[in-house]
This record gives sequence, C-alpha cells and structure tokens, in this order.
Amino acid sequence: MFVRSIAAAGALLIAASASAQTPMPPTNFEQAAYITCREAHAMNPESRKVLAIFLAEHAARYHGVRIPDDERGTQIAYLVRGGCTLSPDAHLFAVVDKAIIAEMSRLPKR
Repeated sequence: MFVRSIAAAGALLIAASASAQTPMPPTNFEQAAYITCREAHAMNPESRKVLAIFLAEHAARYHGVRIPDDERGTQIAYLVRGGCTLSPDAHLFAVVDKAIIAEMSRLPKR
C-alpha cells in the first residue's frame, strides 16, 4: 500500500513537472503574435487550439472575413498545419494569416 502511494506521488510529480514545461497560450495579441510554430507545438493540444483560434479570429477580422465551422475552416487548419510543418520556426500568426489570405475568396464576408 505504501509503495503504491509513493509510486502515485512520483507519477504526479513527473506529470506536474512535464506540464510546467509546456507554455500556456498568451492572453493578449502582442504576446501571441510572436509564438513560433515550434513553441505552439510544445503546448498541450487544448492550449494550442485556443491560441490558433485566437490568432485566426484576429486575422479574419483584419481581412474582413469570417472563418466558418465547415470544410472551409478545416482547409485553413490544414494549410496552417502544412505551413508549420514546412517552417517550424515561423511565427504561428504569419502562417495563420497567409492561410486565411490563400482562402479569402472562399470565406464569407463580415
């Protein structure tokens, strides 16, 4: 029984250590704009998704379009994933913005 509790405590300590190393998404655009694809990849999946949506909504507002929840939005996500795969040191915002520009003619206007 005591050995199990030590093992459980060790597992919690390792999990806490691993989660402390993964950065959380920033709360303002000035910080979010400078996160690279590599840094975003190091985040946990939920934080990475929140960051990508935040940046995509910002870029879409700037370009006067909306990102729908259908295959057009999925296509943008595929473009972002491909762009980050090809250039992991690129800023995530630049990749997201270029993906929106590439698909802008297919996106609904605001």
